Amino acid sequence: MGVAPELQQVVDMLRDQLSELHAELVCNHLVVWTAGNIAARVPGHDLMVIKPSGVPYDELTPDAMVVCDLNGKVVEGERAPSSDSAAAAYIFRTMPHVGGVVHTHSTYATAWAARGEAIPCVLTMMADEFGGEIPIGPFALIGDDSIGRGVVETLRASRSTAVLMRQHGVFSVGRDARAAVKSAVMCEDVARTVHIARQLGQPIALQQNDIDSLYDRYQNVYGQR
Repeated sequence: MGVAPELQQVVDMLRDQLSELHAELVCNHLVVWTAGNIAARVPGHDLMVIKPSGVPYDELTPDAMVVCDLNGKVVEGERAPSSDSAAAAYIFRTMPHVGGVVHTHSTYATAWAARGEAIPCVLTMMADEFGGEIPIGPFALIGDDSIGRGVVETLRASRSTAVLMRQHGVFSVGRDARAAVKSAVMCEDVARTVHIARQLGQPIALQQNDIDSLYDRYQNVYGQR
């Protein structure tokens, strides 16, 4: 079994991209040792490319990445895929607009997850990026699609692209893998800022109409179009 010849160029491009993006997780201090992973959907096909399980980040060359179908079965690659493969596959199967999934145990966001507490929307940057609070998802054991089910259930009720899985860590999604990495980076940044704000006093929540206005502008006006 292997990737169809007509898909090989796309898959190779995604392997290259994931190799670079995993380095971004390290540069942004979102992961330690071998924890965390990124998965990318192969557009238009029931396939994904994902980090191999338990491999150090400095060994994550493009060739190290594993191609799986959306049931988590290996299609191409010499190593076992991430232990979160079933979770990522479930997310891709049930959220067709999602092209990338990221999982980290970044320090501040995971601290909120350990408390079982959503990060309240008290910053314009949160309103811009997440459209409100960053929600808490249920506790789920690793190894099957239970985590994926919890992620999907939580995000379907929110505009957020990130969820804090209770007593575990962060899962973020995006239209592609790069967007999902951005969400993970921003999630950790606001988790840290709001934590520090709480040490100084009680942060002031943004009003819902202001959140809606900020979110709409950032998603539809901000940046180069």
